[in-house]
Amino acid sequence: MAGSQTTAAAQELCGLIFNIQKFSTNDGPGVRTTVFFKGCPLRCRWCANPESQDFTPEVLCHAETGKSETTGTWRTVDEVISVCLQDLPFYEESGGGVTLSGGEVLSQPDFAIALLQALQEKGIHTAIETSGFAQPATFRQVAGLSDLLLFDMKHWDGDRHLWGTGVTNELPLANMRTAIADGLAVLPRIPIIPGFNDTTDDAHGFARRLREVGADRCQLLPFHPYGENKYQELGRPYEYTGQKALRPEALQPLIQVLQEEGIDTFL
Repeated sequence: MAGSQTTAAAQELCGLIFNIQKFSTNDGPGVRTTVFFKGCPLRCRWCANPESQDFTPEVLCHAETGKSETTGTWRTVDEVISVCLQDLPFYEESGGGVTLSGGEVLSQPDFAIALLQALQEKGIHTAIETSGFAQPATFRQVAGLSDLLLFDMKHWDGDRHLWGTGVTNELPLANMRTAIADGLAVLPRIPIIPGFNDTTDDAHGFARRLREVGADRCQLLPFHPYGENKYQELGRPYEYTGQKALRPEALQPLIQVLQEEGIDTFL
């Protein structure tokens, strides 16, 4: 009976979700459904999803059409699961599953836990995309339920991390070290941002930090300006207006440094 009550309570939980994207291929192995949590403690200057930052629903105003829409909807675990299950055959054929992203998943830990447990019961592979910025107990409780951690690493230097994101990197680094020590599957992912962390000196710094936390591989994510229009729709300034997307070949010098430092690096 206690188990049934717990399950019923989990089903009543609601999470603030701003998008559920099907047929994702860049958020973990295989074909995936990505569930985007709304609310984030970081304020990355280059954030491609500014509508993910606030912890309340927001209104986006589309200048071209004059129409507006609300981003952010409270959804139950069952509502999210029902969408995810629509593509179960694709997960099974491709080795895919469901990725929880954001915003920051760890900022809604109770809902994340309930959703991960429900997905596990269905035999669905789970991944979490996270900055790792959460108290250690919360991080460990949520991360331990995922099959894969896609761990964003913004900068190797604490002061630069603070300038770029609004928080220092001490907590994310400590949590990454814990996850690796606990034997979890962790893939550090570094968004390469022009003028912020895109030099070979930065590559050396990242290699040093990765070794310190016990990681031996990472993925580089080239900057793209896809979120620029969203800033306009939210009435916010965008610091990277006019900045072009980084081409993969521009990252080759960084990849070479990281690999020479013993870090298996790929795009």
